[in-house]
Amino acid sequence: MTGPRRTLAQQRGAAAERLAESHLEKAGLTPVARNWRCRVGELDLVMRDGEILVFVEVRRRRPGRHGTAAESVGPNKRARLIRAATLYLQRLPDPPPCRFDVVALDEDPDGRLRLDWIRRAFETD
Repeated sequence: MTGPRRTLAQQRGAAAERLAESHLEKAGLTPVARNWRCRVGELDLVMRDGEILVFVEVRRRRPGRHGTAAESVGPNKRARLIRAATLYLQRLPDPPPCRFDVVALDEDPDGRLRLDWIRRAFETD
């Protein structure tokens, strides 16, 4: 018996997360968690960059959508990510320094993806 079928959007999202994780690993980051869920939302990727814990939001946009993938991480999304990261950090006995990155994947009309890794995409206020 197999699990529930995933929609095309879910399949594309999972593929984008795998691509982002692979890119970040090649750049020297170490995976810690994937799709960490809590009551306020989900953290796509949690990775280590040396001593820094990195919360990574992965966004993919197809042509014709409103704005770029990076632009889709607006104030409401950032607030949810900060709340989820806070809950994640509360589980740790000695929380390390952390940052928020975005991996934006914009698809061109031919289906090719352009990856943009935005380190320190936003700060907590």
